[in-house]
Amino acid sequence: MGMSSLKLLKYALFFFSLLFWFCGCCILGFGMYFLIHNNFGVLFHNLPSLTLGNVFVIVGSIIMVVAFLGCMCSIKENKCLLMSFFILLQIILLAEVTLAILLFVYEQKLNKSCYTKARLWFYSNFLYIGIITICVCIIQELGMSLR
Repeated sequence: MGMSSLKLLKYALFFFSLLFWFCGCCILGFGMYFLIHNNFGVLFHNLPSLTLGNVFVIVGSIIMVVAFLGCMCSIKENKCLLMSFFILLQIILLAEVTLAILLFVYEQKLNKSCYTKARLWFYSNFLYIGIITICVCIIQELGMSLR
């Protein structure tokens, strides 16, 4: 009974890592599309090279690397790979928490040359976005601690 549940956990980790790898590929593809068509301006006036396309390329690449590592550690059952995967997930979680804290602290100074409707939507749903971010971080931490 114990071995079958471990195999189920192994294949579930592989399946979800593969799913996240495909999502990373899609995000990377959208980033390439945004870079080619260049219809979107810079996100911050202080950082002119930080465009939506560049952000999507960076985030998609990071997701692909971490998800590939998750696939490899689930198939190979290597403790070193699993620990590397866990550490990368902890770093990503720390970055998410830092971003959420910065968004709450600098709420009044946000103005990333966004369209007016997007900015209004963000301001009207700011509390909900923060709550969802915190819930996602808690779920990620629980998932990592159960591995």
